[in-house]
Amino acid sequence: MLLRRLLIALLLLAGFVAGPAAAQQKAEPVPQELRDAVKESLLESPRLLEVLVRHPELINEAWQELKQQEAAVKAALTANRKEIFDDGVSHVAGNPKGDVTLVEFFDYRCGYCKQVQPAVLALLKEDSRLRVVLKELPVLGPDSVIAARAAIAAQQQPGKYFAFHNAMMEHRGQLPEAEVLRLAKANGLDITKLKADMAAPRVTEVIERNLALATKLGIQGTPGFVIGDEIVPGAIPLEAMRQLVKRQRGG
Repeated sequence: MLLRRLLIALLLLAGFVAGPAAAQQKAEPVPQELRDAVKESLLESPRLLEVLVRHPELINEAWQELKQQEAAVKAALTANRKEIFDDGVSHVAGNPKGDVTLVEFFDYRCGYCKQVQPAVLALLKEDSRLRVVLKELPVLGPDSVIAARAAIAAQQQPGKYFAFHNAMMEHRGQLPEAEVLRLAKANGLDITKLKADMAAPRVTEVIERNLALATKLGIQGTPGFVIGDEIVPGAIPLEAMRQLVKRQRGG
């Protein structure tokens, strides 16, 4: 995995962003953070540089792999566009008619999801043209499933989902059912109705569809983002989100 990441980073650093044949052309300036990342990887495993010097064909192999992955992602996005952006089930925050949509796959027990939550909220606050679709992806055990079921069920009580969602995201520590229900009550949900809705087959179907969709898109953990026509795994900082949104707008 480290070798593969380093190879891709070296491709970018060497000016291979348009393909190996374009490397001899004038390359755009390389961001300092990318240079630093490559240097750090080499310092951690200096033998990697020796391997690349002896086997430069690995650069081209990495480039081909990267292009194949990009093609697979593009095909998956095209084939599942409605399910990703407008499934009629997932909660939509921000501007429902926004010009750019950010989709987040998350788990309520995921530390990285909680870490990135302030960035998502900040972006929503500052960007009135942004549409955010929230998809529960409970991959961290039974308590994650319970929390996801509660959140999906909360949509049956208009206007209650988002505050409840944020409360569970901001919660630190374990999240057993009793705590989920406490947070639900604190955020104005009818607990009797919530429990009944949590048991509905519809909730199971939503979770199964989200899990299947994540698999199709190659999202193997949480958080995972789809921003326009890009899939971005892992927690990303606010400025990176801004740049991804800007790129979707052609900026």
